[in-house]
Amino acid sequence: MASAPDSVVAAPPHGVANDGTGIVSLDPYLEPYKPALRTRFSKAQSWITTINQTEGGLEKFSRGYELYGFLVAPDHTITYREWAPNALRAFLIGDFNAWNRDSHEMRRNDYGVWEIVLPPVHGRPAIENDSKIKISLVVPNDHARAERIPAWIKRVTQDLNVSPVYDARFWNPPTKYTFKHPRPPKPASARIYEAHVGISSPEPKVASYREFTLNTLPRIHKLGYNTIQLMAIMEHAYYASFGYQINSFFAASSRYGSPDELKELVDTAHGLGITVLLDVVHSHASKNVLDGLNMFDNSDHLYFHEGLRGRHELWDSRLFNYGSHEVLRFLLSNLRFWMEEYCFDGFRFDGVTSMLYTHHGIGTGFSGGYHEYFGPNVDEDGVVYLMLANELLHGLFPGCITIAEDVSGMPGLCVPLSLGGLGFDYRLAMAVPDLYIKWLKEKQDIDWDMGALTHTLTNRRYGERTIAYAESHDQALVGDKTLLFWLCDKEMYTNMSVLSEFTPVIERGMALHKMIRLITHGLGGEGYLNFEGNEFGHPEWLDFPREGNGNSFHYARRQFNLPDDKDLRYRFLNAFDGAMQHAEEKYGWLHSPQAYVSLKNEQDKVVVFERAGLLWIFNFHPSQSFTDYRVGVEEAGTYRVVVNTDSKRYGGLDRIDEGTRYFTTDFAWNGRRNFVQVYVPTRTAMVLAREETLEEGWRNQVSLGW
Repeated sequence: MASAPDSVVAAPPHGVANDGTGIVSLDPYLEPYKPALRTRFSKAQSWITTINQTEGGLEKFSRGYELYGFLVAPDHTITYREWAPNALRAFLIGDFNAWNRDSHEMRRNDYGVWEIVLPPVHGRPAIENDSKIKISLVVPNDHARAERIPAWIKRVTQDLNVSPVYDARFWNPPTKYTFKHPRPPKPASARIYEAHVGISSPEPKVASYREFTLNTLPRIHKLGYNTIQLMAIMEHAYYASFGYQINSFFAASSRYGSPDELKELVDTAHGLGITVLLDVVHSHASKNVLDGLNMFDNSDHLYFHEGLRGRHELWDSRLFNYGSHEVLRFLLSNLRFWMEEYCFDGFRFDGVTSMLYTHHGIGTGFSGGYHEYFGPNVDEDGVVYLMLANELLHGLFPGCITIAEDVSGMPGLCVPLSLGGLGFDYRLAMAVPDLYIKWLKEKQDIDWDMGALTHTLTNRRYGERTIAYAESHDQALVGDKTLLFWLCDKEMYTNMSVLSEFTPVIERGMALHKMIRLITHGLGGEGYLNFEGNEFGHPEWLDFPREGNGNSFHYARRQFNLPDDKDLRYRFLNAFDGAMQHAEEKYGWLHSPQAYVSLKNEQDKVVVFERAGLLWIFNFHPSQSFTDYRVGVEEAGTYRVVVNTDSKRYGGLDRIDEGTRYFTTDFAWNGRRNFVQVYVPTRTAMVLAREETLEEGWRNQVSLGW
């Protein structure tokens, strides 16, 4: 393999300090924290220098999967290496040697890495494809044996009829999957469909990669989403953990099918022009010993911090030591592996708050004070790891997308390392869904605060892009309910049929479901996310099979049969969601500058803003409609409706004539140069575009195609 060039952090723009303080130009409130920013940046630079000197650069360092684990040469020679410095002796055992614990001893080098080379047998690999294997370690404490699943294993399987403990498999199929489609270009606007393969079926079962490819991908594509965020792909022992208790970091979950079937899923998505992100969990790991990384070589500190610092008290899991050279190799290589082997296009990093702080966000409320982002409560090793991860990914894969799940509001999260930031592309707007749930639980509609709504939707750090969402998987989990279920409650069981009465409860619920999504999409960020099924108002909640529910799959499924039924009102919500995504595809408001909010009228419950040349008008009033309502608009011209939540096509009351042409008047209003007068029915939103931006037939195509 050719030697890789040294890693170098990209230089900041001309005139900006190259010491990690360039971020201050984006956020002057960071001025007092320049010393802390320099220290953080210096630590990242120090790691890069060390890796350059000892490993030949980040590029080579991140190829750990070509050094560790099972490697098969062209002549079928198998080499297996494992880092286990606390072990006294090591043996490879498995089906291939009838589980003889002494026949295949491994050799140790000076760094605690064990190795064994198995020459081919009769021209074939000595270990049969998909056969079971383990590493058997002789460890201190009376020379007891510790048998473990290899840390870099690429396939593990579970047979619950025999044991909940996973089996490692030697994965070396005779033919390798060949990707047919190139990665799609990085989307200018990220419209993300968050999905879980296992629940992607109306049937009470674990759905497969193949079923997702055949049945769910076409739905996502038709709706107009251009990005999929796949959850629970990294292998996790407990299905009900939602994929957040990882035991084998390099293995794709076998409960949905084979590695090649996952590759086919990603490849098919790429063929549809869809970017695919992996929900990566590097914030913690399963505490499992027999089939995880915990106590791998019988030490408490191999991959994790020792003692209490290495344990998350709420998640009951282990916490990585991001200051360890070999842990950095493992995690950075893990990211690259998923990009190279499965052709993922990026990552949503789970639990970033836990990685950033030594308190892991437990029992801590973040006020937004800048002292919270620096000082002894910050895990500088965790911060630096994320800097290195983003530097690696964006350096090797310029089209890569990284998203941070952080509730703290850490400044610089989405600023390049060259300016002293952590380098993510986006952060999740986690306060937005919390606001909606809180209001639906505690407030009457008439008490909704338009100022608080617009503030929450627009309150983001300058220069840092945000993914907005009305609800994600968190709001759907057992103990909570989806937005539509909060809105409609028991009437979802009796009045979602078009053959039943269109009650005030259902009317309100469907109207607000559409309005909440539209204002979040238009005002809330530079990207948009929806959890699968919520686009059509999925009923009830999400609950995986577990002992507490009799191991039932009843709530661990997505009822896609509901929007497919022409007699059910779910199809209207599904149609609206599709129209909204396709409208964004045309007008590109997510990658346009932040909106200008010209009106937030508390008495009328009306919000008006402009973004991407569009005029957005929302009437949240529960009972009052407005005729000839005057709204300001900067650009003069003739406007037409392009999105209308009240359309009959979307289950509305059809009170707006979409053929109406709205002419601006040259008279300043609400800080804008012109105004138009519109009819805005109660609980209705509409988006207007200048007539010259409309393509012939576009509106009818989007509206009637659903």
